[in-house]
Amino acid sequence: MFQEFSEKGDPAASRPRICALREHMRAKGIDVVIVPHADEHQNEYLPERAERLAWLTGFTGSAGAAIILQDTANLFVDGRYTLQAADQTDADLVTCHDLIATPPHTWLTDNIGKGARVGFDPWLHTVAGVKRLREACEKKGAELVVLDENPVDAIRDDLPSAPLEPVSVHPFPFAGETPRDKIGRMADTIAEAEVDAAVLTDPASICWLFNIRGRDVAHTPLALAFAVVPANGEPQLFIDKRKLSIKVEAYLAQLATIRPPDQFEDALGELGADTARVLLDPQLAAWRIAADLEAAGASVVEGRDPVALPRAQKNAAEQKGAREAHRRDGAAMAAFLAWADAQEPGSFDEIAAVRMLETCRRETGERLEVPLEDISFDTISGGGPNGAIVHYRVTESTNRVVADGELLLVDSGAQYRDGTTDITRVIPVGEPKPEYKRHFTLVLKGMIAVSMARFPKGTRGVDIDVLARGALWSAGLDYAHGTGHGVGSFLSVHEGPQSISARSMQALLPGMIVSNEPGYYKAGSHGIRIENLILVCRPEVPDGGEIAMHRFETLTLCPIDRRLIDPSLLNGEELDWLNAYHAHVCDEITPLVDEPAVRDWLAAMTAAISR
Repeated sequence: MFQEFSEKGDPAASRPRICALREHMRAKGIDVVIVPHADEHQNEYLPERAERLAWLTGFTGSAGAAIILQDTANLFVDGRYTLQAADQTDADLVTCHDLIATPPHTWLTDNIGKGARVGFDPWLHTVAGVKRLREACEKKGAELVVLDENPVDAIRDDLPSAPLEPVSVHPFPFAGETPRDKIGRMADTIAEAEVDAAVLTDPASICWLFNIRGRDVAHTPLALAFAVVPANGEPQLFIDKRKLSIKVEAYLAQLATIRPPDQFEDALGELGADTARVLLDPQLAAWRIAADLEAAGASVVEGRDPVALPRAQKNAAEQKGAREAHRRDGAAMAAFLAWADAQEPGSFDEIAAVRMLETCRRETGERLEVPLEDISFDTISGGGPNGAIVHYRVTESTNRVVADGELLLVDSGAQYRDGTTDITRVIPVGEPKPEYKRHFTLVLKGMIAVSMARFPKGTRGVDIDVLARGALWSAGLDYAHGTGHGVGSFLSVHEGPQSISARSMQALLPGMIVSNEPGYYKAGSHGIRIENLILVCRPEVPDGGEIAMHRFETLTLCPIDRRLIDPSLLNGEELDWLNAYHAHVCDEITPLVDEPAVRDWLAAMTAAISR
């Protein structure tokens, strides 16, 4: 099994742990400590060693931060985690805040006093983040203090070891470009930026650049490493050689100088000694890296990670792989959904659904001879009111039977060598209530609106986001998360810089893969989300048109449950799209399904819907 169901956080342990942290703060003369959900690479999903926020507060979400004072403990989470944070933390001990409306730096401005000493770990906060913290402290006459030891690590006697999982080579048929060619392109980009080198801190960029993958982070095939890529000369890769087989080390030695991680700061000093101009992404790079460079004599030039956009724009091989991965995943989803349909209401629980879905993916991959490498994140399997917790993670203690008349929201994904998938479907258990059908159809209208969108060059995620919300807004409803995130190619299921949200200023470019996942959540009752992955296509002039327009290709191939659709709420164009999508799903998936019962289920679920 890939997914575990034990509790990752321990709310009961939060009080003694926070007390121990406060004692440590007093000993160090620190009034305030900031504990972000972060590691040295700003990964969203963290190795166990870096799960400091969960260890301290009990909150296990993938984004957030805590601010600890002697008299208060404050947790900041976004709308995806509002309900989860309340469930996982001690309300008498921890006060929860909206991360978007009141981010930590704003809270500091409003709540700390003059002379307060605010401590932070320089490896866990970005250049841009520290700038905001410093400005907040200066406004209040407080002092921002660089800590020489992580304060949470300092009070632990059970600190896990750093991950040392094996690195593998990502084959050329899946990568579509050699690492030498990629490195050459990046060197040209770095030279055009008029800098001498770029420091790469994002493991996804490093894995993409060198065509390698790892297992240092659960469900995300990352090898944790840093890299320095010069405009001229050989790159340097900072990675623990214990992760490298003889074959992989020989492969990488042809591309870069391999150095141990503890020499990374030495290399920053060497760039300083050369008075180099160094490109650093202020949204990704740890503040400590910029400080080391400047202290050594280098000039830091702030700019986007040069790998980010090339990585996001999938080449022909990566697009082909994504299509094949989604066909295979669609067959697995059909087997799972057919199984769920065959169960009597009240006869299975959330964990049983997770286990069956993983079994379907594993068996389908083996049968089609492209094995499932991993799930792409812990499956969200939320029945009834648990479905309203946007990023709910079922555990043995929260697991519940899905009762007759409830909805089961299942958000899941897979990692295959040729692609990464992410899909959400909602399953009615028994007869769905009219309220459920109305909410579901309003969400579906938004998903279809995005799927059908045509848009000119330069259109950003923020411009598309409103399409997904239109039907819900008209009904006085909304959802507290973005509409879509980027997805990697056998990499992170959450990839930047592309996204569809109210804050996304990145233009959508050909080859980018994003999710399309509007939703609606009624606390204490039910949750609805419909998610497909979509690919940005090259612009073409529509028939009779004058301007070339992008469109989306829907990659996900899986029926949308017809029992939850109210056709009277769909217009003709929306109904035509849905029927065409279902016909395409049936054509693509049926040849990959070997069980007659699943074939019959698929045919029934994809049959045309009329008013």
